[in-house]
This record gives sequence, C-alpha cells and structure tokens, in this order.
Amino acid sequence: MGKLTVRALRAVLVVVLTGTVLVQALMVWALVSGSDPEDGSLPLTPLRVITILGIGTAQVALVCVWRLVTMVRRGTVFSHAAFRYVDAIIGAIVAAALVWFAVTAVNAPGQRDDPGVTLIMGGIGVAILGVALIVLVLRMLLAQAVARDVEAAQMQAELDEVI
Repeated sequence: MGKLTVRALRAVLVVVLTGTVLVQALMVWALVSGSDPEDGSLPLTPLRVITILGIGTAQVALVCVWRLVTMVRRGTVFSHAAFRYVDAIIGAIVAAALVWFAVTAVNAPGQRDDPGVTLIMGGIGVAILGVALIVLVLRMLLAQAVARDVEAAQMQAELDEVI
C-alpha cells in the first residue's frame, strides 16, 4: 500500500470520524434539551438514542480500519494481532444491523398503512448482516494467509539451517 493511498484513506477516516463525533454531540445535546414535538408525531427520543448507538458502531469500525491500515503499512497485517480488529469490525457491523432493526421496530407502528416500508427496512437490516458475513469470509482468507505466512517462515528457517 503506497504512502499516498494510506494518507488519503486516513484523511477520509479523520473527516468521517470528526463528522460522526459532531453528529453524536448534536444528538446528545438534543436529548438533554428535550426538544421533542408536542404533538407526538415522531418518537424522537428513541430515534436519537438509536442514532447515537448506530454512529458508535461506525466509529468502532473506523478506528479498527485505521489500525489495520497501520498494520498494512508496517507489513504486520498477516499476524494474529489483525484478527482482533477484524473481529471488532464484524461485531460493529452486527451491532449496526441490530440498531437498524431497532429503528425498524420504532418506525413500524407509524407504517401500518404501508407495511412495505417496514419490510424494506427489514431487508436493509438483513443486507447489513450480509456485509458482516462478507467480512467474516475475508477474515477466513486472512487466516489462510497468516497460516501460509507462518508456514513460509518455518520453511525459510529450515532452509537457512540447511545452508
């Protein structure tokens, strides 16, 4: 991975992380100020709490991607240490799906006349879980690469002994 690519990715991660922190701060401020509409048209308090939690899942994934990029840059990504970050990303994606299902549940009573919206939102939640499965497959590929790297290092050590 080139230096320019790493810098560009890190710049994007910083911008997104900064933006999510600002949105979370605004959501917390809105919760504290209690500015829900009096007519009760929208359940804003639960949606704000869910939004704060959902943004938190994205932030966990962003930090883990930052750490993995650092490992790639150092050439240490094919190690067992990388698994904790990949596992955290998988956990964050699953948590995001659960948060999305919570949004769907909060929104569902308002969609009694049009249940298709709730079904579509449920489908989006399933798609988010599908992303977690894709990352799990990529984790398995990382495990194979780590095993091959360990095997190659052992063979190199044996070859060095012979020579």
